[in-house]
Amino acid sequence: MQLILHTFNLELKHTFTIAHDSRDVQPTLIAELTDGEYSGYGEATSNPYYGITIGNMVQALENVRDIVERGSYASAEELWDKVHPMLQSNSFAQCALDEAAHDYFAKKKGQKLYQSWGLSIENNVLTNFTIGIDTVEKMVSKMKELPWPVYKIKLGTNEDLRIVKELRQHTDALFRVDANCAWTAEQTIQIAPELKKLDVEFIEQPLAADDNEGMKLVYAESALPVIADESCIVESDVKNCHGFFHGVNIKLTKCGGPTAARRMISEARSLEMKTMIGCMTESSVGISAIAHLLPLLDYVDMDGTLLIKNDPASGVNFDFGKVIYVSENGSGACLKNRVPAILQ
Repeated sequence: MQLILHTFNLELKHTFTIAHDSRDVQPTLIAELTDGEYSGYGEATSNPYYGITIGNMVQALENVRDIVERGSYASAEELWDKVHPMLQSNSFAQCALDEAAHDYFAKKKGQKLYQSWGLSIENNVLTNFTIGIDTVEKMVSKMKELPWPVYKIKLGTNEDLRIVKELRQHTDALFRVDANCAWTAEQTIQIAPELKKLDVEFIEQPLAADDNEGMKLVYAESALPVIADESCIVESDVKNCHGFFHGVNIKLTKCGGPTAARRMISEARSLEMKTMIGCMTESSVGISAIAHLLPLLDYVDMDGTLLIKNDPASGVNFDFGKVIYVSENGSGACLKNRVPAILQ
């Protein structure tokens, strides 16, 4: 089996702004595992907030190249366990490799990825579409550009409630809000009843990730459920979020890929917490991997491909929030035009 790495700059349709970041271009790394007959693809994007660059992901994967290429593995989980000791400091790199491995082994079995996991897609949830922080006029324009049944609204300004009130005048869609750690406990408890009146379903990560005292208060008094994001990164975080959040938003890049994510989902369910998968601004490779986890989820945020204008891959599609799977086995993702790979 050969490991091939590809890099791309994803160009965003609109400047994407959240409470602690703003960008127009998103660098991404796509890992390919191939035996000459089957190729599996996985992805991870750079992320300044977590200190992740294309360079350090490439280096991390180069460090395990011999283990990957010279070993004989029966499953993606077996490969994950083998390389994890060397990749635990760079979960994004592990994610790209793990997604590629799951895609590869499902293709070898002649199955869709969800089939290889024994899942049924009959009752999949709808994905939201994210509206980044902007002027109200531009946020409304983005909603009109893509009518959708569920919007996630990024907040963290001095006028958050006014923004949601203004947006509500232009759509009957369900709202979710994400403060990206920008609020205090008092702000959250105060604004939650007003957001509930505006048909907001939940609040994602209102407080800083280390504010356990504040989150305990919010958990007890908020009029809306609260979902962890920055507070839930790796597997051990799920149990630590219990009693502070009503659910967890798991990012494949943060936890190291589908192998770890499936374990986190199982633990969250055992604790009677809501389960959600979120995405980065990524191509059809990463988004297609998320699509096969939908049967396990209460909510999903997998709109990354809808935010970019130069997707280098093909994969799952969308119909008004519903995921449409393609005919290919595995995750269904494939590079549109194979470009010269790096560091083969």
